[in-house]
Amino acid sequence: MKMLSLLLLSFLTMNLIFAQSDDYQIANHVINGQENYPNDISKIIFSKTKDFPESTQLSIAIIQNGETNYYGVIKLNDTIRPIENHHKVFEIGSITKVFTSTVLASLVEEGKIKLTDEINSVYPFAFKDHIKLNFKDLANHTSGLPRLPENFDFANQIDPYKNYGKIQLDEYLTNILKLENEPAKIYSYSNLGAGVLGYTLGLTQKTSFEKLLQEKVFDKYNMRSSFISRQNLNEKLVKGQNMNGEVTSNWSWDVLSGAGGILSTTEDLVKFANAQFNPENKELALTRTPTFTINENMKIGLGWHLLKSKSGKDLVWHNGGTGGYSSSMTLNTDDKIAVIILSNLSAFHSKMKNIDELCFELINETERVHTNTQIIH
Repeated sequence: MKMLSLLLLSFLTMNLIFAQSDDYQIANHVINGQENYPNDISKIIFSKTKDFPESTQLSIAIIQNGETNYYGVIKLNDTIRPIENHHKVFEIGSITKVFTSTVLASLVEEGKIKLTDEINSVYPFAFKDHIKLNFKDLANHTSGLPRLPENFDFANQIDPYKNYGKIQLDEYLTNILKLENEPAKIYSYSNLGAGVLGYTLGLTQKTSFEKLLQEKVFDKYNMRSSFISRQNLNEKLVKGQNMNGEVTSNWSWDVLSGAGGILSTTEDLVKFANAQFNPENKELALTRTPTFTINENMKIGLGWHLLKSKSGKDLVWHNGGTGGYSSSMTLNTDDKIAVIILSNLSAFHSKMKNIDELCFELINETERVHTNTQIIH
């Protein structure tokens, strides 16, 4: 999964100026074959995808003026070609954290828990050194927990979360747990924290996190092609690629699935994005409400990071990355604009930052078109 520094790098570099050329460029012997896509969109996509490995797919959705346009592309034979893949399934990586926080917000709005409630009482044992953890700090990365637990299997690079289950988590909380920072004082991105959050939410309701996710999010927003398990996906699943562009296995998740275990489609994520535009939806508004200031350019709500676009508009954003996939999603809820990108580019590929840069370039372009349209009308 990606470091916060990549987030900042992506944001700071989103104002790159592209060299002008013919409508369908040739760069480094790679051809832009997106003849059916709008010229400005095509150029932006091409500039950020031309250096990806062969067979890399991106599924892109842009929401604007109440309509959604899909721009699927695949690199084949050194050509960036259109492909219809908005119904295809990709791992979304850490965008999962937004959904985990949405489950939290749903339970808060239902009055079943409070953001400031400590999670300790949910467990049948005492945490090491009687360390206290609460829901809000887990959701906004200020709990003080490390990025990953000390008893994590760091040697398993192919499927790193597969063997981290209840036994390992209980052992960690009971005998290993220690904080790197004082809670609620410092932002420090933690996959462990998000994973513990999801698992604990299931315990509070005497069910599993996966069942809560299905009930509180997937069913509620009619997301029929979103899953925690990749079983039985067959041809719907776009195969992930490793850093060398070779087909790689999917990641498996256990108790830490709330950190990055969801598979979905851009079509489903569009439904979730459109729900964010509904001012009556209090639980989603809660996830976008600032809970901590990271720096002068960025805040965090519950899951969502909050920042500004090139034109100064408020954005909410999250990205994701696993061994075989990278993703990015940003929304301007005031103007009801969104860009969603899913891909099978490995998070460990040298050009994976291009996914975030592409997301921000497209939201800037969409805001520009939206503003011009408003002026004309």
